[in-house]
Amino acid sequence: MDRQRISRIAHARHPVASPLDDDSVRLLLEHGVPRGDERVLDLGCGGGEWLLRALARYPRLRAEGVDVSELALADARAAAVERGVAGRLVLHHGDAAEFAAPHAFDLVVSVGAAHAFGGLLPTLAAARRHLAPGGRVLVGDGFWERTPSAEAVEMLGDFADLATTLERVTADGWTPVHGHVSTRRELDAYEWSWTGSLASWALDRPAGPDRDQALAAAGTHRTEWLRCYRDSWGFVSLVLRRTAG
Repeated sequence: MDRQRISRIAHARHPVASPLDDDSVRLLLEHGVPRGDERVLDLGCGGGEWLLRALARYPRLRAEGVDVSELALADARAAAVERGVAGRLVLHHGDAAEFAAPHAFDLVVSVGAAHAFGGLLPTLAAARRHLAPGGRVLVGDGFWERTPSAEAVEMLGDFADLATTLERVTADGWTPVHGHVSTRRELDAYEWSWTGSLASWALDRPAGPDRDQALAAAGTHRTEWLRCYRDSWGFVSLVLRRTAG
């Protein structure tokens, strides 16, 4: 089983692929699209859940998404038809870091996808290229709540603490106009859903390589979470505007 398939199964019951509950997603979108008629771009959209929720809530909104996973984009297209928003959604298969569009966007979203750009500040640099004057960026990324172990850093990346993360963002020319730090409940719910969905899928299958690989992946992820990073890793989501220009 490849990583894209494992991720798709693991997110079956938590389609927003980040540690955020429904109320947090709703509030972040409210601050990201204050008018309700914006043009929105999601860089690294996966199954398109951010865009689908925004389109369903704001009937004048138009949206585009970019992702490298054809499987995830197929899920997004099917969900858009099911929710009645397909006419206002355009999806692009490709590398989000290299995506080019003929028009600018009022909101650029990239939550939990900073690894695709090489970190948070490169993600913001990519978002800036697509942003209309006065537009907003909705970005989400990890940070260290406590000093991490070397194993956790090797596993997840070399994040900063929350204060340093915000200082780097503001020094890069952005001003936060809204933010949310995921709660312990959100963080744990996400991990339980990830590991539990994958394990349940495996247990419902007959013996075979896919079943064994899925169970192993769920077990490894659960151990890494509980042993390596549960007590040190956090997640912050920010709605940003350019400080100047």
